[in-house]
Amino acid sequence: MSKSLRVAPSLLSSDFSRLGEEIQAVEKAGADWIHIDVMDGHFVPDLTLGPPVVKKLRPVTKLPFDVHLMISHPENFIESFAQAGADYLTIHVEAVSKPLEIIKSIKSLNMKPGISLRPSTSVEALKPFLPAVDLVLVMTVEPGKGGQAFLNNQADKVRQLREMVKSLSPSPLIAVDGGITEKTAKQVALADVLVSGSFIFKSSDYALAISQLRNSVTQRESTNPV
Repeated sequence: MSKSLRVAPSLLSSDFSRLGEEIQAVEKAGADWIHIDVMDGHFVPDLTLGPPVVKKLRPVTKLPFDVHLMISHPENFIESFAQAGADYLTIHVEAVSKPLEIIKSIKSLNMKPGISLRPSTSVEALKPFLPAVDLVLVMTVEPGKGGQAFLNNQADKVRQLREMVKSLSPSPLIAVDGGITEKTAKQVALADVLVSGSFIFKSSDYALAISQLRNSVTQRESTNPV
């Protein structure tokens, strides 16, 4: 990988009754980012956190907030998430008709824009936007539900994206989200960011789980240098 690995625990799998404590616990355990899934009950079936909750959580940690918008009409919420303290703000290519306009709006509010895609969407759909974003998020499960099993057929998208961004300077970070464990992480070892929910938050030892994720990718790299 061209960049150091980041581990981003996904709050979707945390104990919602004690979110602040959960964030502090994974930070102490070695997390690099905090991944926050936002769902609207329309683009995906579930409802989750919105800007007011993100704003309340912002003072809890200095770790970057990686906010993933699984919502329709994300353009209506960009300013709210900027005010709430989001660092990265990722939209879905399937959710908008003019991604570049929204990406520019995100940048104008001093956030780093990201773009994501469903498992059924080809990486070619992202190609026009890669030079404009700071993050590309590959969903290795169908967005909308935590705790799903990793879709093995999505791993190749990471390899395709790595090839697509290698000529860009700077190149966007490549993140993966969905069913990421110490075993499946090896299949996406070319990623820069591992988003992991259940594997970390259902563990009795957050630090051990995060360490296992890092080690699994390091072991894969040592046998398959890139």
